Amino acid sequence: MENQKLYLPHNLIIEILLRLSVKSLISFTCVCKSWLTLISNPDFANSHFQLTATAQTRRILFISHSSIPIQSRDFESSFKNDPDSLNLNFTPPEFCFRLQIKGSGRGFVFLHRSLNIYIWNPSTGFHKQIPLSPFNSNLEEYYFGSLYGFGYDQSRDDYLVVSISCDKTRSSHLEFFSLKDNSWREIEGTHTAYRNGFYNAKVGSLLNGAIHWLTYRRDSPLHLIVAFNLMERKLLEIPVPVPDDFHDDPPYFGLWVFGEFLSLWAMGSYNHTLKLRVMKEYKLHSSWTKTLVVRIDDAIPNFYPLCSTKSGDIIGSDGGLGLVKYNDKGQLLEYSSYHNYPLRSQAIMYTESLLSFPVDGEQV
Repeated sequence: MENQKLYLPHNLIIEILLRLSVKSLISFTCVCKSWLTLISNPDFANSHFQLTATAQTRRILFISHSSIPIQSRDFESSFKNDPDSLNLNFTPPEFCFRLQIKGSGRGFVFLHRSLNIYIWNPSTGFHKQIPLSPFNSNLEEYYFGSLYGFGYDQSRDDYLVVSISCDKTRSSHLEFFSLKDNSWREIEGTHTAYRNGFYNAKVGSLLNGAIHWLTYRRDSPLHLIVAFNLMERKLLEIPVPVPDDFHDDPPYFGLWVFGEFLSLWAMGSYNHTLKLRVMKEYKLHSSWTKTLVVRIDDAIPNFYPLCSTKSGDIIGSDGGLGLVKYNDKGQLLEYSSYHNYPLRSQAIMYTESLLSFPVDGEQV
């Protein structure tokens, strides 16, 4: 019998490719020109992101101000697997000094340093440089502490970079950059002056179409959560529980998304106890519930939660040198050192995607 070539209909090929991982699809762009064209198509990327929503690969991105390359790790897998090395080939080598991560969403990471702002997809290398805001030339970012975030407005198919900053008069400025309009816009009106109480600008947590920050009002020492709704493009305040584990001024505390819930975490410096509260029903104050109180191993003196696995394990940084995984009983499951430069190191969770957006008429 003669060998016959196997023929697959084009629509069937598309359906098969749509169910593969981002890493596999990127490697398959080398198979032929037609596959390269298909996989690079924005409509294919969007369909792939939506179809694989429940099976998307979530990764942690590590950036250090040393000379080692940027690293990325699939945190659902074992720490024994070597991390992937990533290169910011669109920036000069000195760019990594004082590079700050400001946010992430739908596979993109928001990076900022001095006069440079980039939105970068670590999976594909796609990037876009964003112009500086014309409104913030007089802002005192490092004194008052700016709040930054990045998110997706589904109603307009638009990505927004959001910033809340204070000027010399301590007035608050709320502004956002629309990737679709390629322009900055300041939302006018009197806004409460918010501050984060930290030297470095805080990164917002994305949930339910809004970016959330744990912050203060300028006229009050108590914490509260400020949220920017990406579709309505307005601010709202969410009170934190009182009394709680945060008004006692613990040395380590923060806001994050734990599973599918907005959550507050606090870590004591002496008893090394991690406490978690989650908001079971979004924006309902009475739904705040203390869900976890675990004693953390003394071998890890500093622990900063980053994300949780599908099985409920908690992954975090040990303060700059490595990655730590605990179960919900506080038992140390895994530890991995990812660099040897503890100062000014950062980590953030992102989701693999093929997504991109217009870049001033060009495709990077």
